[in-house]
Amino acid sequence: MPTPSARSGRKAAAKPSPKARRAAAKAAPRVGLVSLGCPKALVDSERIITKLRSEGYELSADYAGADVVLVNTCGFLDSAKKESLEAIGEAMAKNGRVVVTGCLGVEKDRILAEHPGVLAVTGPHQYEQVVAAVHDAVPPLHDPFLDLVPPEGLHLTPRHYAYLKISEGCNNRCSFCIIPNLRGKLVSRPANHVMAEAERLVQAGVKELLVISQDTSAYGLDIKYAESPYKGRKLKARFLELCEALGSLGAWVRLHYVYPYPHVDAVLPLMAEGKILPYLDIPFQHAAPRVLKAMRRPAHQEQTLERLQRWRAVCPDLAIRSTFIVGFPGETEADFQLLLDWLTEAKLARVGCFKYEPVEGAAANAIAEAVPDEVKDERWHRFMAAQREVSAEVTAARVGQTIDVIIDEVDAEGAIGRSKWDAPEIDGSVFLNGAIDVKPGDIVQARVTNADEYDVWGEVVST
Repeated sequence: MPTPSARSGRKAAAKPSPKARRAAAKAAPRVGLVSLGCPKALVDSERIITKLRSEGYELSADYAGADVVLVNTCGFLDSAKKESLEAIGEAMAKNGRVVVTGCLGVEKDRILAEHPGVLAVTGPHQYEQVVAAVHDAVPPLHDPFLDLVPPEGLHLTPRHYAYLKISEGCNNRCSFCIIPNLRGKLVSRPANHVMAEAERLVQAGVKELLVISQDTSAYGLDIKYAESPYKGRKLKARFLELCEALGSLGAWVRLHYVYPYPHVDAVLPLMAEGKILPYLDIPFQHAAPRVLKAMRRPAHQEQTLERLQRWRAVCPDLAIRSTFIVGFPGETEADFQLLLDWLTEAKLARVGCFKYEPVEGAAANAIAEAVPDEVKDERWHRFMAAQREVSAEVTAARVGQTIDVIIDEVDAEGAIGRSKWDAPEIDGSVFLNGAIDVKPGDIVQARVTNADEYDVWGEVVST
């Protein structure tokens, strides 16, 4: 639970003494935060704490120092629900004054049955309700003396990168997913609101914007790509136009959760020109047509391979990350083998794989007989082994190249950073041994000297 430092405030007309200001600061109510789940939930937490901080609340680094604890939950998988309930229980045991929000909040009765003492339960992205619940638990200061919140708000990521959420919810109805039930249908932000936030972040020193939503390439569909005023012109809430505008800010722009709709093709030239990072996070989920149909996903794996070739022809440096599910109900050995063959041919740079886990309320649970756990486990290991070979081939091709690297960490031994093909937390790293004269947020050029399946090592050649 972070505790940002307060900045010096402007003197009020009554000119309160430093002692009075310190007393007021000490009297400020303190909020603890436990944030679980995906980056989209992390953005929700950031917005909530930004609002609370602007009202004079302090953030507590531990349970003991908090007047109330906010637990932002995840409710996507049963294992995530269990983790969320355990986090609520821990907060109740160590503090006792707890407000619950997030995706598991839609199961209010379940939360209250297990933890009847929580002060309030709200659902996902219900910012006003969460803040109101905190107000009820611990009233805010009436008139704080300090200027508490920077223009870009508070963030739980390192200063040099930040997530930029462009929409809420999802209109897709994948059979394994209950996100539309948890977070609702697609609700896009006006394009000028997105750009205003992005500009504030860049002005504050953010070097990398990670664009997120549940379905990024569907941005604007719900509001019919409405125009909004931006720098003397009208900016459409459309995927391509937003990418063009973000690409003009001078920061790295990384696109996550992009469904491969036809209009995505138009963004590839922006990547080739260096305006958008040559990176697409596309959740393919499987390759066998029969399984994809059962998942309610596009089932044209051969066309997808042809499309990947066209994208790489436009942008040879393109890296594609994806996620897949093995052991989906009804998945046969033939289906799985088709997936392995497709994976070998697709040559995706980064891949995550999950063993299918039944989600309460998901249509997939009733599709077919469940795949035994031992079969899921065996297929997962085979999948990861196949992808390791592909990943090793991709990273080996980087050896000898000079690449841009954004620095994440520096210690006495050197620096750790990421290339344009690596998102924080989920992809690989670039290790720069001996590079101690750089700092987090620097973007340097490095020559790659070695590589394994996931990471590369290099030497700084230019800062």
